[in-house]
Amino acid sequence: MQAKKRYLILLSAGACLVLLFYLGGVQLPAASRSRHDRSRNGYRSDQPWPHFSDPLHLFLPWDQTDTEEYNLHISPRQKRDVNTSVYKGKRCRMDSCFDFSLCHKNGFKVYVYPQQKGEKISESYQNILSTIEGSRFYTSDPGQACLFVLSLDTLDRDQLSPQYVHNLKTKVQNLPLWNDGRNHLIFNLYSGTWPDYTEDLGFDIGQAMLAKASISTENFRPNFDVSIPLFSKEHPRTGGERGYLKYNSIPPFRKYMLVFKGKRYLTGIGSDTRNALHHVHNAEDVVLLTTCKHGKDWQKHKDARCDKDNAEYDKYDYKEMLHNSTFCLVPRGRRLGSFRFLEALQAACVPVMLSNGWELPFSEIIDWNTAAVIGDERLLLQIPTTVRSIHQDKILSLRQQTQFLWEAYFSSVEKIVLTTLEIIQDRVLEHGSRSSLMWNSHPGGLFALPQYSGYLGDFPFYYATLGIKPYPKFTAVIHAVSPLVSQSQPILKLLVAVAKSQYCAQIIVLWNCDKPLPAKHRWPATSVPVIVIEGENKVMSSRFLPYETIVTDAVLSLDEDTVLSTTEVDFAFTVWQSFPERIVGYPARSHFWDSNKERWGYTSKWTNDYSMVLTGAAIYHRYYHHLYTNYLPTSLKSMVDQLANCEDILMNFLVSAVTKLPPIKVTQKKQYKETMMGQSSRASRWADPDHFAQRQTCMNKFASWFGAMPLVHSQMRLDPVLFKDQVSILRKKYRDIERL
Repeated sequence: MQAKKRYLILLSAGACLVLLFYLGGVQLPAASRSRHDRSRNGYRSDQPWPHFSDPLHLFLPWDQTDTEEYNLHISPRQKRDVNTSVYKGKRCRMDSCFDFSLCHKNGFKVYVYPQQKGEKISESYQNILSTIEGSRFYTSDPGQACLFVLSLDTLDRDQLSPQYVHNLKTKVQNLPLWNDGRNHLIFNLYSGTWPDYTEDLGFDIGQAMLAKASISTENFRPNFDVSIPLFSKEHPRTGGERGYLKYNSIPPFRKYMLVFKGKRYLTGIGSDTRNALHHVHNAEDVVLLTTCKHGKDWQKHKDARCDKDNAEYDKYDYKEMLHNSTFCLVPRGRRLGSFRFLEALQAACVPVMLSNGWELPFSEIIDWNTAAVIGDERLLLQIPTTVRSIHQDKILSLRQQTQFLWEAYFSSVEKIVLTTLEIIQDRVLEHGSRSSLMWNSHPGGLFALPQYSGYLGDFPFYYATLGIKPYPKFTAVIHAVSPLVSQSQPILKLLVAVAKSQYCAQIIVLWNCDKPLPAKHRWPATSVPVIVIEGENKVMSSRFLPYETIVTDAVLSLDEDTVLSTTEVDFAFTVWQSFPERIVGYPARSHFWDSNKERWGYTSKWTNDYSMVLTGAAIYHRYYHHLYTNYLPTSLKSMVDQLANCEDILMNFLVSAVTKLPPIKVTQKKQYKETMMGQSSRASRWADPDHFAQRQTCMNKFASWFGAMPLVHSQMRLDPVLFKDQVSILRKKYRDIERL
């Protein structure tokens, strides 16, 4: 009986084994596939089952590289080279392919290889290199560098392009600092060529990071590569145009609900989605136009719809559609990315993405769900219904976020490059990296420097979001440039008046005079501490250094000859508490465009219009000292120091560039004027005939660096309640202001 049981068990086991082999549940070693073949088809050994929250991969019947058309054009050796260059270093991450020790000594510095003689460089790549060389990250010493950027043009790696650089593989390998690409960053806009448009760059990138447009989620290495937007050669190097949203219309609907106008590809990769757009087009509020009239031999390949599509295509103006549509369709082209993406962002037309598998630009830091609609190519027919179902409040929010993202990160080559570098710096200096709120809310990550503080409440931009208020005291910083020779000098009267303010925590006298510091008994006795600091190198920019002795959020910046009463100081600080991100003060100036000279002009005429509040009597947040010192280039600060002029203009440029808002002028005080002091004093700059001309020059130099004019005009003046009203003076809180 026992023998019979053993026989039945063996027979059952044998039958099960045969069945398993038959169904393919167990593979023989000879039949197993290579890991590489499986990775090409989207399989990953560490993820055997799909996760529906993962980004969608390109929906194709089979792998594009296995089609007969592909095999006709690519030799086996070329296919092997493609596979090697695309997938070698696939597992690279910051902790495995980046040497952090290079960054510890000198911080995050970027070295650009010197341009080699005879090498051609496209205008776009030259703009990228110029941006890096003009940034605060740049170093000309490779020994101090944390990151290296090639001078060889890697932007266009399409072999059919006139910008294609030949023999790049050999040239890169011969670079003395290449080190298999370690700590290198490679910029690329176009990769691959007809008919496959693979993501191959034509050379082995080794362990280098990629800042690449149109990169797929399959080839994107998270927290190592950076996805950048596709931009044209006409994209401005600096500045860039503002977004087109001038005001918020309620409800936020426009003439068209959904639009697109672009090429249609009759064959090859990227043709499926655009070929199907005519099914959704209704010529009313959904206008999706395509043309097959492009390329030299388009007529040889045209289909039955071409003539009709071309006729419909010519009826509509693209810019008119763009500016009058609520949503803009952004389907993939030959590559995953498209110029339509940036065009839609600038036009405040909410992008509707139809490019499965595209790693969206700066996806590491930007929450695209707040600014775009992420669609699926396979569900094209559902797109109109989907966008119609979005509530008008959400549409308004999406549209506003497109404008913020455009102006913060995409409006110029400079912003795209600096955002890329800041992302990498955050990885290197992980303990001081920006939060998601910093990247996705005003003023953006480029102006919120984490080196200042890791706490959002220390920045003036996030008080409302966090539900907090700035510290209710200020630190006065008086800029002294004249020797103390008399007890009746304006600086001593000013010091006493400021010290009497109920909001004053301390007074700092910045001694930028050539004469020695006065004895302690020369300063008047006050109820608050008075700290005298000798200015660093006696230069103008030293008044905006981030001194550790400034412990309050607010800084009251004063010239030594300013005449202010205690009441005026109190009122200005009260106003600033409601506008902590702006400059609030008294002496106002303005700028204008001189059409005859085709340059910016500076005026001190007393009018209702102004765009600057001079820092001779103004309150602002101490964070701007940090930003002035660490964000602005040395060239601008050196110019200010050499001229001993324009530091107040530069601070106004900086704050307006950050806030996109004008300063705030408080109650007009006609008695305020620049005091003409003796010619022996350094303060006599106001009497210098060259002083005004220098300020004109500064205006244009600063505007050139910022790429545009950041100053914003205003006619608003804030007065105390009941100011000049015909009521009893006893009913007024700031009654002394009217007696001036």
